[in-house]
Amino acid sequence: MNILRNRNEIITYTVDKNINNNLYISVQNGEVIVQAPWYFSKNQIQEIVDEKKRWILQKLREYEAKKEEYISGGIVKILGKDYTAKIRYRNRKLPKIDFEDRIIKIELPKIYKKVDNTEMLTLLTQKMYNVIAEKRIENTMEKIRLLLGYAPEDYELARMKNVLGKCSKDQKITINPDIVKYRQEIIDYVVLHQFVHLKYKTHSKRFYETIKKYMPNYEEYEKEINSKIDI
Repeated sequence: MNILRNRNEIITYTVDKNINNNLYISVQNGEVIVQAPWYFSKNQIQEIVDEKKRWILQKLREYEAKKEEYISGGIVKILGKDYTAKIRYRNRKLPKIDFEDRIIKIELPKIYKKVDNTEMLTLLTQKMYNVIAEKRIENTMEKIRLLLGYAPEDYELARMKNVLGKCSKDQKITINPDIVKYRQEIIDYVVLHQFVHLKYKTHSKRFYETIKKYMPNYEEYEKEINSKIDI
């Protein structure tokens, strides 16, 4: 390993001696490789590397910049629309999320590079759903209350496995914040569904008659919800 010091920047490079008569310098995956004729001395190689230092430093900067480009993180659903998640790692203390058209740009501290991207995206998506759900569900609750004329004494947001909403025996409604991956009409339906359970505990004929009265297309919404999800 050889070193070229350039003010505050240091270039390390590896020399590969061969039988060719020409000297070649390349930057491969952030490493500087010098292929030199076997008879070139260390000083001769150092002089040529020094002459090419500006070019080498530029290539190294381009490589570092490319490493910081966004990488695909998959698809995230928000209010019925698909967003492409893009992740990159920067020198920062906390994660940052920006929306640009249908793209979610996520900047993560470099310390998270060791964490699997899928796992990290899941955690960030859940936090994002929590924030969106806090306002969406509150507004939807008020809308359904005005529609029906009654409301639960209490409700909460809580993540549940394969359940979007439930109504307990003590008249408390729980909504899964992951519901915000669906369009607003689905959110309205799930909340209405739970409100009606305040009066009808089972899926009786009267229950569905009430649902249909306020939401004639409820069957369409039920079909859109994944078959594994319970409402």
